[in-house]
Amino acid sequence: MSPHTPVFSSLRTTERLADTPAVRRGGHWWLVAPTGSLLASDPAFTDELDRFAADLAAADRAVAELLAARIAQHEARR
Repeated sequence: MSPHTPVFSSLRTTERLADTPAVRRGGHWWLVAPTGSLLASDPAFTDELDRFAADLAAADRAVAELLAARIAQHEARR
């Protein structure tokens, strides 16, 4: 087993892509389950995982910006 091969029991929730079994380690996507790990090698599938991860990151940034704006607006009213 490669040192980059993720093991289900050692995964932190934050390592998984939106509560899916997909994990990015060592520059590769892996599908991880209690029974083992499988390297995702289909370019169409891994490209879709890359797009999904980028979209989630953009959504997280947008939510953080909205929250920061709301806090600033609340502080300005004090």
